[in-house]
Amino acid sequence: MAPDALSLANVHTFYGDSHVLHGVSFALRPGGVLALLGRNGAGKTTCISTIIGFLRPAEGAIKLFGEDITGLGPERISHLGIGLVPQGRRIFPSLSVTENLMVAQQRVGQTAKPWKVERIFELFPRLRERHAQFAGTLSGGEQQMLAIGRALMGNPKVLLLDEPSEGLAPLIVAEVGRTIRRLKEEGQSIVLVEQNRHLALEVADQAVILNTGRCVFDGSAGEVLNNEALVEQHLGVFHAP
Repeated sequence: MAPDALSLANVHTFYGDSHVLHGVSFALRPGGVLALLGRNGAGKTTCISTIIGFLRPAEGAIKLFGEDITGLGPERISHLGIGLVPQGRRIFPSLSVTENLMVAQQRVGQTAKPWKVERIFELFPRLRERHAQFAGTLSGGEQQMLAIGRALMGNPKVLLLDEPSEGLAPLIVAEVGRTIRRLKEEGQSIVLVEQNRHLALEVADQAVILNTGRCVFDGSAGEVLNNEALVEQHLGVFHAP
């Protein structure tokens, strides 16, 4: 039986003295898209930071296609095959579009159809038009395309997308959705953190909901779409008593 693309088992993570993740467990199937959902402060970005190695779990195990990556540093985890599109994009503003892509290139020889600059430009034609432009002068949508392209240049086995639609106009959000679908069709394994649950659940196969650092749902995306009570309880706007 093939191993999961990414698995977390009983992961506990702290920020200083604050216990943020409480025994989080889930598994991403190879070639699947897993939507990681929850209100603000639920622990989603902490979960991503733990997977990529920015935070070390105090307990539990994280595996990439069966290989234990628990507690490794971000650079080692990146080289092993996890790519990150961070919240806020974080492109290099003083480098050109092409330079932003080139600095991230790795693992070219380890995949049948590697991501190179030309292939990124096929995925995002607008970046080709702006290839020599400083990245800091791009629109928000173009910067998001560049952030996704930069992560793909690492030829990741698993791609982590942290709030890719944040701050974008509806037309650009739809384009982000199309990009995720295309990557899914090509067999890219993806974990998608997204406040726009409609976008997330439309492109995802699996869904995990976090609430105060705990997994409160782990199942198919369709189950969440069709469960108004679940959405209201864990994803609706929180009203203080």
